[in-house]
Amino acid sequence: MDPVTIAAAFKAATTAIDMAKKGVALYKEIKATGGDVKDVLLDLKNQFSKLTNPSPEQKKQYNEEVKRIQQIATASPDEVLNDIWEHLGVFVDKYDIMAKAYLASEISAKQVYKGEMSLGRRALERLKLKHQLDSMLAEVREQMVYGAPSELGALWSDFEAMWKKIVAEQKEAIAEEMRKEQVARWLRERTIEDLKAKAVWIGAVLFVLAWMVCVLILIRLSHTYRGLYSSPWWSCVLC
Repeated sequence: MDPVTIAAAFKAATTAIDMAKKGVALYKEIKATGGDVKDVLLDLKNQFSKLTNPSPEQKKQYNEEVKRIQQIATASPDEVLNDIWEHLGVFVDKYDIMAKAYLASEISAKQVYKGEMSLGRRALERLKLKHQLDSMLAEVREQMVYGAPSELGALWSDFEAMWKKIVAEQKEAIAEEMRKEQVARWLRERTIEDLKAKAVWIGAVLFVLAWMVCVLILIRLSHTYRGLYSSPWWSCVLC
């Protein structure tokens, strides 16, 4: 898999993690307020009124906070929860792309490498990919298990257990499929090399035959040949 695809998958995965974190924070606030934010807004207004000559930046922060709290009041816990799982779904999809790339690097490491990248650089890229996979999964696990309400943590634990089971079942199947693809690729390359070799031999034989024909024609047209095998006098009429 090319580095551009892996980098795009990593960026999309980290973005999905950030969006899921924001969703979890919003979900926690909704559960904490129970949808009633009147007291929160009143307290916020009282704090702001105590400021003498608030700066434009303070006014901006106040308006943004009021807007955020109003959003909490209108948000539905179920909708926010669905958004969280949607973002986690995007993360899982991109994580899977990167995991397959890592698995492919493990398999290709056991074959002769003919590329331009040094073996040390390949090892570094492989280690980098593994670190990204481990760190992303650890971040999501910590957020969902320890930083989210208990109902979300329980759901994530159940999902992660099922996910690990499916990954374990698929890992061997994916590895076997990749090995078959590599064997098929090797056979195609071997067939192409054989055809090239046969084409060279056929070309060489045709060249030799053409050369022999040219030599025979030159001999036939030479004066020595005419002297040894002269034609009768009447054959000049046909010359």
